[in-house]
Amino acid sequence: MKETEKILLILDLDETLIHATETKLEIDSDFQYVQYYVYKRPNLMKFLTEMNKYFKLAIWSSADDKYVNDIVKLIKPAEIEFEFVWARSRCTPRRDYQLDKYVHEKRLKKVKKQGFKLEKTLIVDDSPKKTRDNFGNAIYILPFEGNQKDNELNLLSEFLKTIKESENVRRIEKRGWRNIKTYNNNL
Repeated sequence: MKETEKILLILDLDETLIHATETKLEIDSDFQYVQYYVYKRPNLMKFLTEMNKYFKLAIWSSADDKYVNDIVKLIKPAEIEFEFVWARSRCTPRRDYQLDKYVHEKRLKKVKKQGFKLEKTLIVDDSPKKTRDNFGNAIYILPFEGNQKDNELNLLSEFLKTIKESENVRRIEKRGWRNIKTYNNNL
């Protein structure tokens, strides 16, 4: 039996894996970084460890480079080696005229230039504006803002396990990914 190439799973950081805020929430933070109280999304370690079995993992955030690298070192399980950890310097600034500010987009053509196939690349983010050009590769999750009852990573894990051996992730409908039974019946 031929072993299939692992899919690259790119994960956003803020509001996807963690929540960092200057204002302390009513619960204890997992750690502090400079002036930020940092809260790990529930089941983060379990999610990363489990996904590492099935996927190549990477981090790509639109936050400041030093911040991203420092936070990743604090949340990364020792046994995991990310394919890359990218931050704002790898994003493409785009003017959002409605909001009158720049949005830092994550364009997967940069990942492709590093030798990764787009057919074998997924990007998970809470912000569609930052991944708008990656529709066939994107999975949008609800933003994490410290709710300790959040179950998003468990749901995402179940969905990702159903598509982990896909030859072309771009052909998979991901908009209703939380309804896992639909995917299991269509596989």
